[in-house]
Amino acid sequence: MSDGEPRPLEAGRRRTFAIISHPDAGKTTLTEKFLLFAGAVQQAGSVTARAGRRATTSDWMELEKQRGISVSSTVVQFGYRGHTVNLLDTPGHRDFSEDTYRVLAAADAAVMVLDVAKGVEPQTLKLFEVCRSRRLPVLTFLNKCDRPGREPLELLDEIERQIGLAPAPVTWPVGEPGDFRGVLDRRDGSFVQFTRSAHGATVTDEERTGGEEAALRHGTAWDRAVEDCALFDAVGADVDPKTFLAGESTPLFVGSALTNFGVRHLLDAVVDLVPAPAPRADVGGGPRPLDAGFSGFVFKIQANMNPAHRDHVAFVRVCSGHFERGMTLVHGPTGRPFTTKYATSLFGSERLTVDDAWPGDVIGLVNASNLRIGDTLHDGDPVTFPAIPVFAPELIAVARPKDVSRYKQFRRGLDQLAAEGVVQVLHRRGGDPSPVLAAVGAMQFEVLVHRLEHEFGAPVDLEPPASRAVRRTDPATASLLEGTAGVEVLEREDGTLLALFANPYRLDRIVMDHPDWLLDPIVTT
Repeated sequence: MSDGEPRPLEAGRRRTFAIISHPDAGKTTLTEKFLLFAGAVQQAGSVTARAGRRATTSDWMELEKQRGISVSSTVVQFGYRGHTVNLLDTPGHRDFSEDTYRVLAAADAAVMVLDVAKGVEPQTLKLFEVCRSRRLPVLTFLNKCDRPGREPLELLDEIERQIGLAPAPVTWPVGEPGDFRGVLDRRDGSFVQFTRSAHGATVTDEERTGGEEAALRHGTAWDRAVEDCALFDAVGADVDPKTFLAGESTPLFVGSALTNFGVRHLLDAVVDLVPAPAPRADVGGGPRPLDAGFSGFVFKIQANMNPAHRDHVAFVRVCSGHFERGMTLVHGPTGRPFTTKYATSLFGSERLTVDDAWPGDVIGLVNASNLRIGDTLHDGDPVTFPAIPVFAPELIAVARPKDVSRYKQFRRGLDQLAAEGVVQVLHRRGGDPSPVLAAVGAMQFEVLVHRLEHEFGAPVDLEPPASRAVRRTDPATASLLEGTAGVEVLEREDGTLLALFANPYRLDRIVMDHPDWLLDPIVTT
């Protein structure tokens, strides 16, 4: 056996996927229940920050525990059915859609969680559009079926109309919304009885019966589910691996993550349907073979995950080869050697030393201060993977330290948070030296203010964020824009020039008058 042969074999055992949803749909609860069913935790935690309950495994930031929401992505690795599963938990709030986009660049598929009472909410449709634009395979989970909600058939139509995915139900609810009896499994026509465990903290046995017994128990509720599934059969709404992998259809499951019902069905589907890592294309479009030398790219940087360490971690998606702790790699942007002595496997905020990793895995490189989001690391033949796009910000604010004696801490904190992608830090090319902060949503500023004070000891005064139209530009266009009424040109710390317009109408007018000027809504890292 050659040295390269084990690599595709190990990669074939990997499943790397992200979970996306709108706020309060149950994404973080589902993450916790995946860990429970995989045996990675013995008891599920609470998804809220109520007194007397612990926070979820994947929520590590103090602000997350206080607010009961996820505002940062994280990584959890666990074993299930002989496979290694890399679960990338993403923020649910649209203000952190950039973080979600970066995570999706490292995923091979996504699980989309929808609240049956709310369906696809317009404010977070952008998260789902990212998956569609990347043609990522998507599994769908209709959550909270045990509570009152909308008609499931109506939700299927909404998924297809708004997201552009053709739903293929695998399990289907028996009973009206709020009177949930269980599910009809279309794969064998059986009925799975809805059961609850105490607070959903432990795994309960699944009660599965035949259709005849289900009809006797549940009468018209079962008959209606059978009729719905007959309709799916008639229109060919079956799981099709080809259209699923092409990002055109979505296998759909129903259940209740809080009560653990339907979670095992979905986790089994992750192993059975989510594709194993495939050769990833480089900037030239050529695929990097799985058995080539090691390669990976940084998709996230996070500081102070563990307050006891006060360090920062670069998250690297392994694309090819075999990673071994201590190996010396090449840092693509600089060509300099990079040692990997401090490599970790991640489980929320907890970390374990990792000795090796394979394509599809995510490793954490500790205190890798020279790494930036989008950087490539490689061994052997050089490779550069496509940059991770960053979209133009929509809100602008100016931050000033409340205590000027803490200015060094203020600057260090801003530099770190900018490297993580929490905000973009801009500078005027003259005049007020105070850094200008740019973000997609207002909650990014909340996170920045909280972390500057509690992690870096630098409380700040922040101007009320103002909405502005922002576009990337180049030096030639910048020189033409300078002095133009209603326009200001600022420079990001990496040298990228951004043009800030007083309002969208000013931007539209200039684009109309000068179509040859560079005003790009995509700001690439």
